[in-house]
Amino acid sequence: MAGCQAPVRAAGDDRRPVAASVPPSPALPEPGATFLARSACAGGGGASFTEVSCASERAVARVLARYNGPRDDGPRCPAATDFVLHITAVDRGTSEEDSAPEGYACMRNLQEPHPGDPGRGGGPLTVTGDCVYAERRGVVKETACDGSGPHAPEYRVTREVGARADCPASTDLYVHVGGGTPIGCARRLV
Repeated sequence: MAGCQAPVRAAGDDRRPVAASVPPSPALPEPGATFLARSACAGGGGASFTEVSCASERAVARVLARYNGPRDDGPRCPAATDFVLHITAVDRGTSEEDSAPEGYACMRNLQEPHPGDPGRGGGPLTVTGDCVYAERRGVVKETACDGSGPHAPEYRVTREVGARADCPASTDLYVHVGGGTPIGCARRLV
């Protein structure tokens, strides 16, 4: 099995809500199965996670999506993602089944808090409903819309579109959100 590390959150990250009920998943994968495959659960926290049964009291998060390769070059995580685990490649030298490629798993906490939900001020994606503040010229970072974070919200993302021209005329700030609709249209709050 491969090891995981919780990433350092980058500026301009996004997120979205998910249903409260979580479907059951199989206990642990068979030998040769993908480490932290979709619907698997992880236990641990901080810098280290292990795959555990979703029924285990140690389970803290479920995999929403799992991709091979570096995150910068890969698909965007689902909107409901609370955090992303970066998976280190493991080469056991015996066979591809016994080895694991570099990759990442898009994770959703099994219980609150859900920093990936719109307006919560955390999570790896910026989505409609999130608030941002200007850290410095040309750089915005996400913050809680209710003002409970260390920085007051200055703008709220009201829509995600494919191009700036698709934003409403009332848009005060364009935020890079990535994915199929890479532009966030934001309105000034203060």
